[in-house]
Amino acid sequence: MLAAFFYVRIQRQNSAVGEDVERLKQRLPLLDYLRQQSWTARPISLGPEFVGLCPLHPETRPSFYVNARKNLFYCHGCGQGGDLIRFVQLSRHLSFRQSVAYLEQQSTVPTDSLAVLEQAAIFYQQQLERHPEALRYLQQRGLRDPAVIKELRIGYAPGGSLRRHLTVQGYSFDLLQRLGLLNPQGCDAFYRRVIFPCCQGGRIVNLYGRSIAAAFAHQFLPGSKGGLFAWESVRQFPTVILVEGLFDLVVLWQAGFRHTTCSLGTHLNAEQFQQLCDRPRTIYLTFDGDANGSGQQASQQLAQRLRAQGITTRRVILPDGHDPNSFFVQGGDARQFQSLLEAAQT
Repeated sequence: MLAAFFYVRIQRQNSAVGEDVERLKQRLPLLDYLRQQSWTARPISLGPEFVGLCPLHPETRPSFYVNARKNLFYCHGCGQGGDLIRFVQLSRHLSFRQSVAYLEQQSTVPTDSLAVLEQAAIFYQQQLERHPEALRYLQQRGLRDPAVIKELRIGYAPGGSLRRHLTVQGYSFDLLQRLGLLNPQGCDAFYRRVIFPCCQGGRIVNLYGRSIAAAFAHQFLPGSKGGLFAWESVRQFPTVILVEGLFDLVVLWQAGFRHTTCSLGTHLNAEQFQQLCDRPRTIYLTFDGDANGSGQQASQQLAQRLRAQGITTRRVILPDGHDPNSFFVQGGDARQFQSLLEAAQT
């Protein structure tokens, strides 16, 4: 009887462990984990498979395949294969239990941090309508459509009031300071800035403050800026327009070019690059027409990297000294911009 009792107990424990492991793998898919580790891959046709250099051994020809639907990998070079946990075992030289513990830590979402960023974004949205100087600034930058402002959750930080608002809700001073919402002196970090929430997987991962006064620098909160801006609403398009800045994006959305995303600068992080390469598509690189040529130089370099991954690219040449935002602000229209797209260089 005693032996049977312990047998049933062990079986239940094993079953519970198995369920926990499956939930873990659902929370952190293999492909997402590999991309977090800066694995570069290209999609194979339109299916769920990707191929790239093997992270487990040196090689020059890609032989490491990932099936995103099955959450499995296999390398034809070293013969290793398996699921996410097996990959962690091999890459970090850990036992099964150590690998599970490591992944649990990696996939744990800091709930308080996500909640406070969400509440901060809501607060900033409420402030936008209350401060005419912020609305005037948006109009000066060519943004006049309330629907676009609402969809992108654009807000305004007047300064001096976020700390009080969030501490009343029970969020600690230490948490607000750790997230960068408060500066070392305990004051609101964002002051007289238009706020853009940066989202990923439906959650706010950072906030970008665009200064409306020359005396203050534009800034992110500490940490990663995340992936491409508004990528979830753009990724299904077979053609994508990539711009540098958020005001470039908003005027293009307002003009009907809803397949526009933004890299928040000319230098893409590993995650942004992988997003562009996640399926076959054509990308129109629409960087600034700087007088020193830096925008077009960055565009040309990125085009070469994307083509190496099998992605079709077109470089859009803007009039000298213009970015997409200034092009529209100074009288350009959707028809004229469409002509620039059609004339884009390969």
